[in-house]
Amino acid sequence: MRSTVADVMTTAVVSVTEDSGYKQIVQALVEHGVSALPVLDAEGRVLGVVSEEDLLHEEFKGVGGGGDRRPPLGSRLRERLRSSAAPSAHSDEDAVATTAARLMTSPAVTTRPEAPVVAAARLMARRGVKRLPVVDDGGTLVGVVSRRDLLRVFLKGDGDIATAVDAEIGFFLDTPDAARVSAVVADGVVTLAGTVRRRSGARALARLIGRIDGVVAVDDELAWETDDLLAPRTEP
Repeated sequence: MRSTVADVMTTAVVSVTEDSGYKQIVQALVEHGVSALPVLDAEGRVLGVVSEEDLLHEEFKGVGGGGDRRPPLGSRLRERLRSSAAPSAHSDEDAVATTAARLMTSPAVTTRPEAPVVAAARLMARRGVKRLPVVDDGGTLVGVVSRRDLLRVFLKGDGDIATAVDAEIGFFLDTPDAARVSAVVADGVVTLAGTVRRRSGARALARLIGRIDGVVAVDDELAWETDDLLAPRTEP
């Protein structure tokens, strides 16, 4: 069975509200070691996401180009958090007045608990984000899924993968064909060998095996007795 987002997501989610101030956001990012936070309304619905990049944009507002090299954003956020209680020549009034509602990226890129893990991974890649808020039918936050969470499905041992592959072979193929097919799993790569009756069955089986959680690739060495995919010849 294919894993869904609900299988790998984190349900203990750190979030901020739309009226959270700049320093509150910085503190949440630093203390919890995350790169982005969902922004919620009073009912817990996701309005947007505020990230380190959003804060970086705020820091550089009004700063011109040039060769000025600055420490990484995470270091600057921690330094700002340490110094926020002490007055300085550089006032933080603008930052304090800046709320999550103004800083966030909206609408948020979200996913659903029932979405397949592979679909969430493709959404992350397509939209260029590292974390996805997970919402229910009403848009209420129920979890967060990160790239690291999605990678967990590929950490399954070869033994577990082999068990799933054997079950898929037995379910998909008729008994005579299943008995003539072997599967070897090494580092997540499944090698299929043997002979089945029809070429279409061999191709379909290889596709199904490739969809098993943890399978990195399928080396299809299956042979067939009848090529039922060969296009029929037409009379001239």
